[in-house]
Amino acid sequence: MDFTPTEEQRAAGDLAAEIFGDLSTPERLAALGAATDADLWKALCAAGLPGAVAETGLLGLVLMLEEQGRTTAQVPFAASCAYGLLGVGAHGSDAQRARLLPGLRDGTEVATGAFARSGARPVTVEGAADSGRAQLVGTVPVVPWLCEATVVLVPDARRRLWLVRTDGPGVGVAPVATTAPWSAGRLTLEGAAAEPLGGPYAPGDARGRHPHRAHDDVLAVARTAFAGLQAGVCAGALARAVAHTTTREQFGRPLATHQAVQLRAAEAYMDTEAIRVTAYEAAWRRDAGLENATHALTAAWWASEAGKRVVHSGQHLHGGIGADLDHPVHRHFLWGRQLDAYLGAGAELLEELGALLTKEPQA
Repeated sequence: MDFTPTEEQRAAGDLAAEIFGDLSTPERLAALGAATDADLWKALCAAGLPGAVAETGLLGLVLMLEEQGRTTAQVPFAASCAYGLLGVGAHGSDAQRARLLPGLRDGTEVATGAFARSGARPVTVEGAADSGRAQLVGTVPVVPWLCEATVVLVPDARRRLWLVRTDGPGVGVAPVATTAPWSAGRLTLEGAAAEPLGGPYAPGDARGRHPHRAHDDVLAVARTAFAGLQAGVCAGALARAVAHTTTREQFGRPLATHQAVQLRAAEAYMDTEAIRVTAYEAAWRRDAGLENATHALTAAWWASEAGKRVVHSGQHLHGGIGADLDHPVHRHFLWGRQLDAYLGAGAELLEELGALLTKEPQA
């Protein structure tokens, strides 16, 4: 394994860091409130960063999402790239790619995925699934960036993926308040027109026999991408905590000189590195064409379990200031908890990981 970024991946990460650092400032975020930063999204698309994912791969996307997480920038970068550019790019038909990818690159199209939590009632399909069109019925309570999305990937009970336009008949989108300002929404499908990702499911072809392959790949990509985002959120929270404890004095000396503070910060640093390296490994394996579902689950578990520890530590190390809802570190706390909720409970992820490890040979 070699996680050393290529020249293209490093350049994309550096450019992302520059744009996020310049435009996603605490003052700008405070003025936005819960709104999506439309100007920042335009700047990212004008710089070609979403489109660069085709060349930089999932590892390149993870590097860029780390930079987004450091600033908690309010744009649908992770969702649109993971579910759209990489999902449709890898599994869409020629016609679907030609129709959707240009808009996903320039930002006129925004994609997301309506993957419900474990145990939720799945979306059902009405009509012939082996046709080019079908109707979907069901509800997904929380979909990230749904209020900004133009197209949604929706899995059914058989783990087949369907493309649904958010402005289509039978599609309901209602805003949902979440911990972090993700423009999330509740997706209601009442006979909504849907198009199978990759084209009609022919009973004799590989996708017909194994309709879950695209589903599992897209889910692994999304888990890896959001884990990379969490690595950045945690790194940003820790950087703020370090800056605070090295300048704030107590009993005549900086807080950072106290052993308890040092230990808490060290534990947060190790947790952040664990999230980062597991996300890197899952992304690298996917780019290399290797089995990566178990590695994506591992990255998701670290991002969920360790991520909430880090953002709690970041807020705690700020002392009373950390309780200020307007302090920038509180934004990292909110994002860390939202990513924890979105990726799923640690016990659920471990149960799924155990099932995969006992069923599938490792590459």
